[in-house]
Amino acid sequence: MSKAQLAGLDRGRSPDTPPVSGPGRPSWRLGPNAGLIGQPHSREQLQTPTLLVDLDALERNVGHMAGWCRANGIALRPHAKTHKSVDIARLQLAAGAVGICTATIGEAEAMVEGGITGLLVTSPAVGPTKIRRFMALAHLAPDLMIVADAPENVAALANAAAAEGVALNVVVALDVGLHRIGTATPADALGLAQQIVRSGPLVFAGVHAYAGGLQHVEDYEARLQGAARVHETIALLLSLLRDAGLPPPVVSGAGTGTHEIDARSGTFTEMQAGSYVFTDVEYDAVALRRDTARPFDPALFVRTTVVSANHTGFVTTDAGTKRFSMGGAMPRVAQGAALTASYGFMGDEHGRLGFKRPEDCLPVGAAIEVVPPHCDPTVNLYDVYHVVRGDRLVDIWPVSARGAI
Repeated sequence: MSKAQLAGLDRGRSPDTPPVSGPGRPSWRLGPNAGLIGQPHSREQLQTPTLLVDLDALERNVGHMAGWCRANGIALRPHAKTHKSVDIARLQLAAGAVGICTATIGEAEAMVEGGITGLLVTSPAVGPTKIRRFMALAHLAPDLMIVADAPENVAALANAAAAEGVALNVVVALDVGLHRIGTATPADALGLAQQIVRSGPLVFAGVHAYAGGLQHVEDYEARLQGAARVHETIALLLSLLRDAGLPPPVVSGAGTGTHEIDARSGTFTEMQAGSYVFTDVEYDAVALRRDTARPFDPALFVRTTVVSANHTGFVTTDAGTKRFSMGGAMPRVAQGAALTASYGFMGDEHGRLGFKRPEDCLPVGAAIEVVPPHCDPTVNLYDVYHVVRGDRLVDIWPVSARGAI
């Protein structure tokens, strides 16, 4: 069985299902806008709601972060949980990323199927089925890494690796304050690293320490103080590991919100930032750098159309709660309407665009593009990206790992 068949079966797809992207891709898999690819002014003709990627902005963001990491002497292994896209992962690797992070086994399967290398899975593989899936991937991608944070999980991985005859790269996860995954203390992390070394088929590949709770702290100084506490915790673990003769090959962490602070701390060897490729309403509220609050450009938009305009002060659009992440900020108008207009929801399939001035009201058929509140979960609501450059639809890319567990 080929690697494409293997990964496709594990994610619930038939091995004979044609790919969404590439030669021979069927137009029905690309949606009703496939015929517009390459046509002049095709951005204005898109049927909505659609998820748009501004390719110019995306390329600037990918290039900027890659260059910034090189200038600051830190490697970049960006997180694919943001975009879930083989096409975007390829852009990141081409710009100099050393690999790609994924949150799930399913995301890793999609990346391996697309030929992406240097993968780090940042959630433990728990249970015999997921461990079997991970072992299958390890045969296809020998440089694959996965985090672990419990002795029982390390033992299960060691048994599976021994049975499969593979050397498995395991990264110890350290909890640095979010209490999501990771060993509770640096001493526990040291013990886990020692267990990995004793196991035989497992290779101690490094340390994972991601401060997810700091990424959206808006104030720079408050985030700086929080990061300093995280760095102290990691430094203690690194000291313990060095004293035990186990210097970690990789110290991985840092996100878009802390990328400047973490890179300059000297704590990490690589960063896992992901949302920088798109940014969103929530990240635009964060002062990402001391001297440049917004170093990345909005590159992800939901395009929606006015479908009803029978009332004063607002119109109804065709993008409701099924098209955006929920529970945080609201979408922000980017173009097509007054920037002071406010976006809200009128149910699953309909949005509400409210206006401060009557003269700003839009007619039926008008199209608006809005920045989503949170890019990662918004992406997971769509099958494809509509990739635009200026006023032209230049391609349609699959959200390769949508819903992949």
